Amino acid sequence: MSTDQTLRIGIISLAHGHAFSYLNALAAMPGVEVIACDPDVPADQPGRGEAAVVETGARWAASTEALLEQRPDGVIVCSENTRHRRDAEAALAAGAHVLCEKPLATSVADAAALVEAADSAGRRLMVAHPVRYSSAFEALSQAVARGDVGDLLAVTGTNNGRLPGHGSWFTDPELSGGGAVTDHTVHVADLLDALLDGDPPVSVLARANSVLHAEEGVETAGLVQVTYASGVMATIDCSWSRPDDYPTWGGLTLEVVGTSGLAAMDAFTQRVDGHLSGRGRAWIPYGTNADAAMVAEFLDVVRTGRAPRPDGRAGLRGVAIVQAAYASIRTGERVEVTIPT
Repeated sequence: MSTDQTLRIGIISLAHGHAFSYLNALAAMPGVEVIACDPDVPADQPGRGEAAVVETGARWAASTEALLEQRPDGVIVCSENTRHRRDAEAALAAGAHVLCEKPLATSVADAAALVEAADSAGRRLMVAHPVRYSSAFEALSQAVARGDVGDLLAVTGTNNGRLPGHGSWFTDPELSGGGAVTDHTVHVADLLDALLDGDPPVSVLARANSVLHAEEGVETAGLVQVTYASGVMATIDCSWSRPDDYPTWGGLTLEVVGTSGLAAMDAFTQRVDGHLSGRGRAWIPYGTNADAAMVAEFLDVVRTGRAPRPDGRAGLRGVAIVQAAYASIRTGERVEVTIPT
């Protein structure tokens, strides 16, 4: 560690909007020194976010190399999806533990390479899936673990959000790896991975369309059916189907069916709805700040060296589901899931 008391945490890239949520969470945590950099800034966004970063108390680094030269204990990677492997590998090689924004990678080969890189470096690799830390999911997972619904048979999950910026890198396959199937399948897949304790997915049947936001040139809605080794079948509705003025990034739900009951959760129900005079509709969330809880988990991983949740192998399983989904969309057939050992 940087000192006996202080952790030095780097943030590579401000491309993903969650970077600012993580910066704010880190600023509120004692014993943390933060350094940020922003490589690959588009020509039309010079100085993207630098002033906002400095306002959080973080220091600015001119490049990824300059940041890593300061030997951070941990690094949070928030770059565009197809750059995750490059940035996470660099951080691991520099001796840092890594929290990588989801998806871990845009191909099984890249995700497996990151898992191997972490193992070889003796560092921990964690994937940014904050919904694991929501109170709604914690209550659901505890109910399943207690056996309240019996043995799991099927799960229906939804992740319906806004289009993340018209014409942004999220809709450029060279940077994102794909559209809504890439962006929104993995959140639900990660919760399934937690509920099923890493039970591997074995096959996927998927369909997608671009009825909404057709001008973006990528799929904006998808339905992904996953069969697991245990026989559990899950369906994931992964769509950018919320209107542009929707007050939060998405709507994530799960409904589980077991041999002796069912249970359901909605990650965004902890809120007060109403109307504010002169300001219109109100949407005021309360309860657990899942981003802050996830960042706190990462800091504990950095301090103790213990295994994170979710780890790189969980991220790899999610990427494998997405890759199989695209193969199924292309062929119209059910596709086997391949996960390197």
